[in-house]
Amino acid sequence: MKQAQAKSKQAQNQVRINAGVWRSRLLKFPDAEGLRPTPERVRQTVFNWLGQDMTGKVCLDLFAGTGAFGFEALSRNARSVVMVEYARTAFQSLMQNKLMLKADQATLVQQDAMQFLQQSHTLFDIIFCDPPYQKGWLTNILPLLPQHLTAEGVVYVEAEYALLPTEHWQIVKQSKAGNVYYHLLKYQLST
Repeated sequence: MKQAQAKSKQAQNQVRINAGVWRSRLLKFPDAEGLRPTPERVRQTVFNWLGQDMTGKVCLDLFAGTGAFGFEALSRNARSVVMVEYARTAFQSLMQNKLMLKADQATLVQQDAMQFLQQSHTLFDIIFCDPPYQKGWLTNILPLLPQHLTAEGVVYVEAEYALLPTEHWQIVKQSKAGNVYYHLLKYQLST
């Protein structure tokens, strides 16, 4: 009995990469507070929205968690992905998955998302933004994202509520799965 309990404590969760060169590879990750991987069917929908091929795209996986979006983008030929994760256990898991996949195009950053955005000057074609729920992150993060987007850049946002279009953020696509609302946003300057 004790062996079974010890084994279950060591067992890790996993998510599957949907397509590309690492199709069907499993990413392992620990139990951690606030870590909720995006369901596989939601990720499939998002990559349908983005176009299946990410060739040449530079991506940011903010609040990377399991790294599912970042590794999926790399699997689909993204040029590079920066994955930002603050939580130590989730970050260690990202490092292990990067080594397992030999994902040399992944840059891992263990840092608070706000600090990263305030210090980085990189422009991204796609920003994946799935912050912890109930903490007000989106209110603070969304105003910082335009300065990190290329002219045609888009932002994927996951939230516990539906976003509404604003003066600057156009909702290109949106949907809901269970309690998860997910959106593809495009920034537009006022005319």
